[in-house]
Amino acid sequence: MGLEFEIIPAIDLKGGRCVQLQQGKRDAVLFSAENPVKIALHWLSLGVSRLHIIDLDAALQVGYDNFGIITEIVRQVKGRAKIQVGGGIRSYKAALRLLNLGVERIIFGTAMLRSPQLVRRIADEFSPRRVMIALDVRQGKVAIDGWREVTGIELRAAVKMASDIGAGSLLFTNIDVEGMMAGINIAIIKEILSYTTLPVVVSGGITTLEDIAQIEEAGASGVVIGSALYTGKLRLEEALRLRRRQDSNL
Repeated sequence: MGLEFEIIPAIDLKGGRCVQLQQGKRDAVLFSAENPVKIALHWLSLGVSRLHIIDLDAALQVGYDNFGIITEIVRQVKGRAKIQVGGGIRSYKAALRLLNLGVERIIFGTAMLRSPQLVRRIADEFSPRRVMIALDVRQGKVAIDGWREVTGIELRAAVKMASDIGAGSLLFTNIDVEGMMAGINIAIIKEILSYTTLPVVVSGGITTLEDIAQIEEAGASGVVIGSALYTGKLRLEEALRLRRRQDSNL
């Protein structure tokens, strides 16, 4: 695909804290810490090229406003790493606010199905490169609304929809293994990669260096890692060293 494979740490925001939830369940908290800005700067200091920020409160529409934290992370990281932000972006105003802030790309999930014209408008006005579509899948079907509603839409159809409305990249999350730290399902990852030529970033279940290597070998453009980093099952430094060794062997 001509893109450097990226190791991307996740920063999920809930109630002003950095958290990790198991399979997106609000009461299944695996990790919680104050000062998400400090955490972002820690990941940056280790040499990442991109950060992945999800506003869980916005995704679940529970009312807590994390925009101030996102603003501060962007302010301190801008020019040193790229930032992608998702979670509850369901209006032009919300998308514009993030893009004007300096977020490199925004992630639409629910909006792809409920407001496709919004996604198409952002892609047309700001370029497809600024638009990532999240395909969150549970048992082969796309889930929306903070993963609370599982639609009847299968993966192949969802990939086509995302491409048709102007997505520049896809974020694929296998909810079945998300937060379980028990490894990936490489078969479904290969399945989505077979449906598209768009860059695909993979999330969900990534726990070992072998998981990362398998995903890269399958043809993905990057991985988002959350729970395994925050619980110490996987060290970001080791993942980045693996990436650099592979680059040097090319």
